[in-house]
Amino acid sequence: MLAHLHIQNFALIDEVKLNFKNGFTTLTGETGSGKSIILGALDLVLGERADFSSIGIKSDKAIVEAEFNLANYNVLPFFEENDLDFSNNTLIRREITKQGRSRAFINDSPVQLSVLKSLTERLIHIHSQHNTLEIRNADFQIDMVDVIGGLEKEKQNYLQIFNSSIKLKQELKKLVDELSEFNKERDYHSFLLEELNDLQLVNRNYESLEEELKRNENVDELKSLLTAVNDAIEGDEGSSIVLRKLNSLLEKSKGINSNIDEMSARLRSVLIELEDISSDATEFIDKIEVNPERLAELTILLDGYNRLLRKHNFLKQEQLLAYENELMLKLDNTTSLEEKIDEKSLEFDKLMSDLKSKALMLHENRKKASESIEKQVVELLSELKMPDSKFVIDFKLKDDFSKNGLSEVKFLFTSNNGVAPVSIEKAASGGELSRLMLVLQKLISVKKQLPTIIFDEIDTGVSGDVAQKIGSLLKRMGENSQLLAITHLPQVAGKANDHFKVSKIDVDGNTQTKVEVLTYDERVEEVARLMSGEKITEAALVNARVLIEA
Repeated sequence: MLAHLHIQNFALIDEVKLNFKNGFTTLTGETGSGKSIILGALDLVLGERADFSSIGIKSDKAIVEAEFNLANYNVLPFFEENDLDFSNNTLIRREITKQGRSRAFINDSPVQLSVLKSLTERLIHIHSQHNTLEIRNADFQIDMVDVIGGLEKEKQNYLQIFNSSIKLKQELKKLVDELSEFNKERDYHSFLLEELNDLQLVNRNYESLEEELKRNENVDELKSLLTAVNDAIEGDEGSSIVLRKLNSLLEKSKGINSNIDEMSARLRSVLIELEDISSDATEFIDKIEVNPERLAELTILLDGYNRLLRKHNFLKQEQLLAYENELMLKLDNTTSLEEKIDEKSLEFDKLMSDLKSKALMLHENRKKASESIEKQVVELLSELKMPDSKFVIDFKLKDDFSKNGLSEVKFLFTSNNGVAPVSIEKAASGGELSRLMLVLQKLISVKKQLPTIIFDEIDTGVSGDVAQKIGSLLKRMGENSQLLAITHLPQVAGKANDHFKVSKIDVDGNTQTKVEVLTYDERVEEVARLMSGEKITEAALVNARVLIEA
């Protein structure tokens, strides 16, 4: 429950410290006195977006602190999951500055607003005036059925599968789109791969083939060169003839001088080497043959090879080979994609079957729960002076899945006997909507067991005996949880266990909002003011005491 609220420099509030008790508490005050400021400050500690223009004039910072007694509520797992220190008396603080900065703390540990919201939505619920109009919303209506019918866990299980189906459907679409895009280029890729396969890049070395082609293209030049070598050695005026004559002269002088002998030996070696060269040249000439077919084959192979180098802007065989492998992988991926699509499709079909089963079960359970809800709503409306009310929850089974399953829910209502129920927006007046929403909130509070509920003028549009009944219902609700209600009705204010009054005062020329807890006598006077206005009569005071003590 909310135990303490401390507001500093927020809107017209300089500083306010409020202590709250369990049970039913009301806040009253004239229109414009600042009751909405209290709710605005509470919104901050609940993690709502900050309105930095609401910072007061005393400083550049506004601070709101709320202390909650958590002794009887199972929130310890939340603190453990978020690595926060737990205390039975937990302090939540929100600070905002005129520089646009906002900070939130739980027990002095800084937290993100999402974490703050996750905690406070388990602790307190504020029902403002505009929330009453939500009852006309289809999603709100189905949420009411699920909460009051105790189907939240079942709906959450369905929602998990529903979200998984959306994610899986997106994954499947991405794969199908990817396959579709690839299929558009598949023929072209296959053609490119076929061109590369024809080159047999793995088995052929095109650098060697280029050398072979060069040799074949220069056969005549090579033969001429080798013939010239042979003629230079063995021709009529070749070097071997001259050297043999010189060798004969040296042989004749053999033994005369050792240097001459050495020259003779060296000359014989040169002659032997020249004869070997001439012999090799002759043999090479005999072996050289021009193969026109091979020459044509090499020309065709290398023309194709060089064409693809130019086509793909490559320089080396290795680059063509790498591109060939890349194309093979792309084509292989087609098969892989098709297999993935088949696999995901089977998974999706199974998930959708499970989703349909869960949705149909949820739909049936909602219909069963609605019977009890309809009965409870009518009984409570009867207590609130609407004895002829009929409340029907109409169900239809849709074809398309949504976050709410396959159920289409519509609240039908009439407050008049003999009139068929129609949709809420067509049937209920403002006061009737308020009472209907109050009844639903009463049923929700029992199911959710929220520590604190705050109503902002839930009694709008009612008066007299109806207001008295609403006050009694709110008092009963306060027996099970802490209930705070902002009201203008004396019948409601008189039923409260505690009473706060909000008013405006002038301090040093500045308007400020003041909040004070009322004593018994002050309560009597305030309830009397609500009945008779600023001029409080003795009769109003008497009636006020009756309301408070009843």
